[in-house]
Amino acid sequence: MLGAGIWLRLAYGGYASLLHQYSVISADSLCLAAGIITFVLAFCGCCGAWFQSRCMLITYFILVVLVFTLQLVAGTLAFAFRGEVSATLIKELQDGIRRSFNETSDNAVAITWNHLQSQFHCCGVEGPNDWFKIAAWPQEDWVPHACCYTKFTSDQDCGRTNEPDHWYQVGCYVQVKMWFIERLHVVGLVGMVFAFVQLFGMIASLLLFCTLGYKRRSHTYKSYHSDT
Repeated sequence: MLGAGIWLRLAYGGYASLLHQYSVISADSLCLAAGIITFVLAFCGCCGAWFQSRCMLITYFILVVLVFTLQLVAGTLAFAFRGEVSATLIKELQDGIRRSFNETSDNAVAITWNHLQSQFHCCGVEGPNDWFKIAAWPQEDWVPHACCYTKFTSDQDCGRTNEPDHWYQVGCYVQVKMWFIERLHVVGLVGMVFAFVQLFGMIASLLLFCTLGYKRRSHTYKSYHSDT
């Protein structure tokens, strides 16, 4: 998980710029946080098993239960309020286009949107209208060059011709959403694997905790009777 977070930060870190105020909860940040938490949990579990420390084992068990509960609550809330989350996401992406997009070479928002539109063959959040009269061209109904169909990309002014037939008409939000839906089985499989590992860790730590307690009581009992 930590490796996945580092890879996402290096390869797709620019996507966090599309929702700058929510960059803390971007996919790479969440994976990095989850990786660090997993490392701490694994450390507690390994040390508890190696040193036969009941304190570390019960700490590991409590932390895993807490993480599992937080994941369950977060997933339930995301599903229950998916409509509100979707509407907020669309609004924030559109606001980012209007305020932050410009065609300078070092503009992270422009670089990310151009890459997204070229890869998914889409334009804007919900359609080309999202690009009309933004701060970069307040009086024009233009779109970025990345919105143009492949056969028109040779024309560098394709996005400024006011010819909608040359532009992708579907929004990137729908395209990306469909991309995730098509791979939902992979997401579900990964989630089930993580859930199984967490449940296995909880059960194993609890069994080891109980076994150590039994061994200590048995050892104390034998020592007492041997002395008498």
